[in-house]
Amino acid sequence: MALIKEVRGHTPRVGQNTWLADTAVLLGDVSVGRDCSIWFNAVLRGDVNTITIGDRTNIQDGVVIHTLYDGSKHPSQTHIGSDVSIGHNAVIHGAVIGDDCLIGMGATILDNAVVPPGCIIAANALVLSNARLEPDSVYAGVPAKKVKDVTPEQREEIIRRTARDYRMYASWYE
Repeated sequence: MALIKEVRGHTPRVGQNTWLADTAVLLGDVSVGRDCSIWFNAVLRGDVNTITIGDRTNIQDGVVIHTLYDGSKHPSQTHIGSDVSIGHNAVIHGAVIGDDCLIGMGATILDNAVVPPGCIIAANALVLSNARLEPDSVYAGVPAKKVKDVTPEQREEIIRRTARDYRMYASWYE
């Protein structure tokens, strides 16, 4: 059973039909939407500030999601939209990620960065603090730079298909 723990008076909230792996960890001010999946060893640590996840989003194995303390000079919250896939071992720290995005395996997105709808962040890319990316774009590298636009075919075949597939994978465990 996943570890769901109240911290600082906040208890994680999990939407209907969301699957949590046995080793997933949700702490504090975390809100997860409907039809999501939170995979093995993923940690959503809302102990110091707010984390929100939209609907039909998958947080894959080993992902760490955290924020900057709400009492710090430059606090951050993490807001992840709907139909988003966060790849294995990614780190999302106090960033905003729009709907219909794919965050590649091992990518890092830092405080107060904004990844707008329709983006693909390549595996192992580093999106720096306060970055403002362009919608419907592919970013890669360290630090991440735009490499091309996302085509309608890529949106359907990479972004939306991955989100649908992870809903199916979660059903195998329910």
